Amino acid sequence: MGLLDILLGRTRPVRPDLDRLFALPSAAVTLEAATGFRPTGQGAVCFATVEGAAFEQTHREVRALLDADAGRTPVGLSRDAYGYSWLVSRRSPDELPELVNDLHAVNSTLEANGFGPQLLCSLAGFLDTGDTDGAGAPEDPRGAGEGPAAAGDGAAGGRSLALVYLYKRGTFYPFAPLPGTRERRDNPLELRVRAALGDDLPVEKDLGRWFPVWGAPGM
Repeated sequence: MGLLDILLGRTRPVRPDLDRLFALPSAAVTLEAATGFRPTGQGAVCFATVEGAAFEQTHREVRALLDADAGRTPVGLSRDAYGYSWLVSRRSPDELPELVNDLHAVNSTLEANGFGPQLLCSLAGFLDTGDTDGAGAPEDPRGAGEGPAAAGDGAAGGRSLALVYLYKRGTFYPFAPLPGTRERRDNPLELRVRAALGDDLPVEKDLGRWFPVWGAPGM
């Protein structure tokens, strides 16, 4: 099964429910209490790039909508080595609800203009505050392979975590790269996050769909 099959959930089609993104702020409270990870205020939406005037117009509409707030950092756009595009929103760490609104707006605008099939995933970034006790683990098969990735923001010397929302699945999963390593995941931390957020978010049950998003912006 290829990346698009995994992220688009072609084996089990479901109706996308973007309102599930609004559960992230309350889940963040649970996450901090359980693991010490706090929101960074950064997030991103990943989508397959489409050539054509209609898509370019929709893309401009999305950026204009988000950048209408003159007091915020302008929305960024990057394209990774696999051809996927990432629209990146940067807010202050205490503005997670506003960040979620941004992610929802990007997804819903693309969907409303007929580009729902191009939507892959959205993510919100979190950073270790130093109160966690997770440790590294041997490399796991879930941590290998190709996937949508771009030059990420990262956290110098710290542990980063993303809560990734799969558009076609309507589910979330944690992605925790081990700092200072080459494409290795903190699997115990990811499982710990899954256990902590089970009552707050619809966590993806199939671990095979916890696809790595190495170097994704917004983390």
